[in-house]
Amino acid sequence: MNYSTKTLDNGLRIIHCPSDSQVVYCGFQISAGTRHEQSGEEGLAHFVEHTTFKGTQRRKALQIIQTLERVGGELNAYTNKEETVYYAACLAENLPIALDILTDIVFHSIYPEQEIEKEKEVIVEEIESYNDSPAELIFDEFENILFQHHPLGHNILGTIENVRRFTAADVRRFASRYYRPENAVFFMSGGALDKRILNELNRIHGRNGNNGQDRLYVNCQPSTVHCQPSTVHCQPSTVKSLNTHQSHVMIGAQAFARNHPDRLALYLLNNILGGPGLSARLNISLRERRGLVYTVESNMVAYSDTGLWAVYFGCDHEDTDRCLRLVKKELQKLKEKPLSPRQLAQAKRQLKGQIGIASDHRENAMLDTAKAFLHDGLVKTIPQIYTEIDAITADQLQRIAQTLFDDNKMQTLVYR
Repeated sequence: MNYSTKTLDNGLRIIHCPSDSQVVYCGFQISAGTRHEQSGEEGLAHFVEHTTFKGTQRRKALQIIQTLERVGGELNAYTNKEETVYYAACLAENLPIALDILTDIVFHSIYPEQEIEKEKEVIVEEIESYNDSPAELIFDEFENILFQHHPLGHNILGTIENVRRFTAADVRRFASRYYRPENAVFFMSGGALDKRILNELNRIHGRNGNNGQDRLYVNCQPSTVHCQPSTVHCQPSTVKSLNTHQSHVMIGAQAFARNHPDRLALYLLNNILGGPGLSARLNISLRERRGLVYTVESNMVAYSDTGLWAVYFGCDHEDTDRCLRLVKKELQKLKEKPLSPRQLAQAKRQLKGQIGIASDHRENAMLDTAKAFLHDGLVKTIPQIYTEIDAITADQLQRIAQTLFDDNKMQTLVYR
């Protein structure tokens, strides 16, 4: 994906990917997520995201919903551990409308108290729905175990108790701290980044308040949050009784940060082990050969200064121990024996193909590109990524497996 970048006088960074398509994807990524919340603010970043749609000086909540939809466009948002994203999709001819509505809600929301009170119950229902989904809930609890209750491990939605006590003052304080042009990236795929758009973006100003000087960014170094099985903070294996129809299991460990030199190699290793392909080793072992699971997958997440890698599966209660043994057997194979040249070449071809196909989905590709630009200030091209994949060796993969799949570092969480 070709792109150009620019930094405006107000500090806003811009990344634009040209396209011949008549559809434009654009939005703001803000460095404000769960890890930026202070003690007692758990869930506030997500709460702010919801209430940002509830009114500006120019628009009521209903007008915000209708403005872009009237021309067939879409407006959406989501919150992650390290960023909040507001984005739109529309025809190129309607880009001025999308830009106006995005700028208005992100930087000029007034967070009316009455609307905030109504939205609290919406988010409470979202939390309750999440609590009824153990296959989703287990991911957040597992992350909290790995990071020993550090903000990176907190549930993005927060708690019902916190949500019900948040006030408009809490929301405005958080927005004043982080929703500032110098703390954000504007991204756009398609359309023309002309002088009119640049002038509109340059008129964005920071909110009244502290000028962002008390921005809180809690560093999460692996050495400070790593949980050894011998410590009293967490156990190597945790079993919780939730009276579920099947066991939900996660096993994993802390892994590499976004810019770690081994991150891409772990991505390849993860793809071999439990990636999206049906030929992934864990799927072959647990599902295709033995029919023990419907879903088994491995995942990796890379944050600014740490990361995690984990396997998830669901199975009958009586098959839990057997499935865990089979997972550990596959991990042991990768630790004991390097991939053959043929296996390594095939794994690289598969990963390159997946990346190439994913890059053809312009909306997701643009969101990923903007995220890299927000946190790293640069974006690698597909050819650059392919070159780095080609440089990965079997010995490197084996070394990573031996480091991460160490029984003394692994944590296990079971819902049953």
